[in-house]
Amino acid sequence: MRRRRRPAAVVFQWPAKVLLLLAIGLLAAPAAADQVGICYNYDCSTQANVIITGRPLLKIRALLRKARNAEEERQAIAQAIGQFETIAAQQTPTGNDKGGNENDDGVEGRMDCLDHSHNTTAYLKLLEQRGWLKYHRVLERVMRAPYIVNDHWAARIVETKTGQEYIVDSWFFDNGHPAAIFTLEDWKAGASPDEH
Repeated sequence: MRRRRRPAAVVFQWPAKVLLLLAIGLLAAPAAADQVGICYNYDCSTQANVIITGRPLLKIRALLRKARNAEEERQAIAQAIGQFETIAAQQTPTGNDKGGNENDDGVEGRMDCLDHSHNTTAYLKLLEQRGWLKYHRVLERVMRAPYIVNDHWAARIVETKTGQEYIVDSWFFDNGHPAAIFTLEDWKAGASPDEH
């Protein structure tokens, strides 16, 4: 009786360049889309859901991955907030928003500090939920009232190593501009980008 020969095993060799790219995550599947609830038209009077798809999310993740310390991560966070706002403006009228409140009064899509602080906190929580913040945690929004009737709200983060709290404030700028970041103490004392 003749014995059947077993077929020779086929060994697939991955090219070294492909293996390297896989190892550093450049060929990873795109990040799944996320839905973020935002608001606008002052006092969060209009609600909307913004869909953030894989490609823009990968760009934001790449920004944060480059951060080698807490200061660099804060700079990346400021940039990421501007990118989130740009994405939202493609799906809502928030692209009409101008820095502060004076330049966009009555315009559809305008945002006051309540809207900005809500939206920025939602974007920061998305980054935190995805595990993309290495040096900070997201806290609840905070208010300052330097002139009793002139209250101002902003998003807040804390550096995990030092416990120093920071404000992430996009209200000062037109839609899509990187957010301003201050220490909580400076911001509570009335800091604004004009002073830096």
